Amino acid sequence: MPELPEVQTIVDVLNAAGLPGNRITAVFVHWPKTVATCCTPETFSRRLTGKAILAVRRRGKYIIFELSENFWLLIHLRMTGRLELAALTGQINRHVHVIMNLDDGRRLIFQDTRKFGRFYLTPDPASVIGSLGPEPLDSNFSAKLLTKRLEGRRRQIKPLLLDQSFLAGLGNIYVDEALWLARIHPLRSAHTLTSKEVLSLHRAIRSVLRQAIRNAGTSLGRGKGNFISPKSEQGHNKNQLKVFRLTGQACKRCGHLIERIVVAQRSTHICVKCQL
Repeated sequence: MPELPEVQTIVDVLNAAGLPGNRITAVFVHWPKTVATCCTPETFSRRLTGKAILAVRRRGKYIIFELSENFWLLIHLRMTGRLELAALTGQINRHVHVIMNLDDGRRLIFQDTRKFGRFYLTPDPASVIGSLGPEPLDSNFSAKLLTKRLEGRRRQIKPLLLDQSFLAGLGNIYVDEALWLARIHPLRSAHTLTSKEVLSLHRAIRSVLRQAIRNAGTSLGRGKGNFISPKSEQGHNKNQLKVFRLTGQACKRCGHLIERIVVAQRSTHICVKCQL
């Protein structure tokens, strides 16, 4: 599933490709359940057609299109969703579920092999993303704020960091990487972290996210569920991973073998010697 760095990469590519400023001239929905708003796919297509794309940004794992007439289109890619800018002509494969034609002669294509991705067209974006926690790369996300949010929390630290209402944008890859970098065991209760550990965790979260954005996201293979940018390019962050999916390999810090455990039904990768 694309996490914050992958979604930010998509937003950056779409902005660099000149998507803002275009007007949507036609919309085709081939998988009705992709439309998560209350309206039918037909109504969704009608309301979206004619809207100008004013800006493209990210909030958590959501891609947000600010549209004319005070509407917003929010896209959550879920596990296998992909966006691609392409020419109006060309073949469409069976995994393409939404097509938006643009007035500059291109079209924005959404394909999703698992069909879990969702589109939200709304005049009130807070109705979709209002419950999200802070953005971990925002300037106001300080170690002090993280300390305050952790106070009294007795959940294990990994499930808490995966909770989008606690902190927006983190997923399995970057939680594992941040906890390794901060030397914190994923099963630790959040309230047991010392002030020094919280400071280390805050730095680690921001460090692994910034590194992944610089590397245009993490692609782990060539399967259908792998991350691909709108330019049909893979992310380059795989070689920078220290623990995620490196079971049986030597820890790059101490040499102990990386182990895989399950935490809150999620595969989790740790160095039991480093992470306490």
